[in-house]
Amino acid sequence: MDPRATWKGVFPAVTTQFRPDYSVDLDATKGVIEALVRDGVSGLVICGTVGENCSLRREEKISLIEVAVSVAKGKVPIISGLAEYTSAFGAEYAKEATKAGVDGLMVMPAMVYPAKPRETLDHFTTIAKATDTPIMIYNNPPSYRTDVNPAMLAGLADIDTIVAFKDSSGDTRRIVDVRNMTGDRFIPFCGLDDVVLESVALGCVGWVSGMSNVFPREGETLFRLIRDRRFDEAMAIYDWFMPILHLDARSDLVQAIKYCEKYIGRGTDLTRAPRLGLDDAEKAELDAVMKKALATRTVLPEVGLPLAA
Repeated sequence: MDPRATWKGVFPAVTTQFRPDYSVDLDATKGVIEALVRDGVSGLVICGTVGENCSLRREEKISLIEVAVSVAKGKVPIISGLAEYTSAFGAEYAKEATKAGVDGLMVMPAMVYPAKPRETLDHFTTIAKATDTPIMIYNNPPSYRTDVNPAMLAGLADIDTIVAFKDSSGDTRRIVDVRNMTGDRFIPFCGLDDVVLESVALGCVGWVSGMSNVFPREGETLFRLIRDRRFDEAMAIYDWFMPILHLDARSDLVQAIKYCEKYIGRGTDLTRAPRLGLDDAEKAELDAVMKKALATRTVLPEVGLPLAA
């Protein structure tokens, strides 16, 4: 798949489903993926932060990729997160994920420690040289304490396999800064749910979303309205969605997203340690958010989505 043509729209960062013994439940994860595809999402990110990448063994990640590829059947792009502790591990994973059939790799900085800029650039370069698979650079300084700023992205412009960037810094000015430095060299993606309207209005053509796991049709509808500059209709959804979108910016976003998935019947809330389940007060908070969201849910404007399953 040509990323310039297909890396557009909403790409939920898919949750990894676990059994009660915390083994990976491939069948349940397949069901989650099938439901998202039926609901009309534009692509899928497997084994990202929300997919608990760093809590999975290598063979589990590859099995999850294979499941996603088998479900997608080429209808939507499948991008795998790459969050390894060393550049060598990252290069090895890139090769294995490519063999498993991914359409792209979302590469995070090395997880081992907050690296210096030249170390981060070397990490990305090493992985890019290991594969011809298109790469999306993932910047999330609040979570990973390594900031891939616009100047650093500009320094990667001569590496052909690096085609996109996803910014989760929350600083939407960077979308404009990258464009001013590199033109249309990189495909821009929003990576933080509660700045999606601002990000798409400023030029992001895609959105890697956490809470679109819970409300995929609302997410894809919101994105398309913003893209098409139908801002009055978009604002009505954005206002409704915002209390839910804020959950994507929490440090326990994985637990929050999975709890909301369970609340609405789209998955379980099991996470692997060190991520522990929410406490009673946190669950009560999310219960109130979800109860209000479902009570005030409305008919969505027509944006060309398939009929709801």
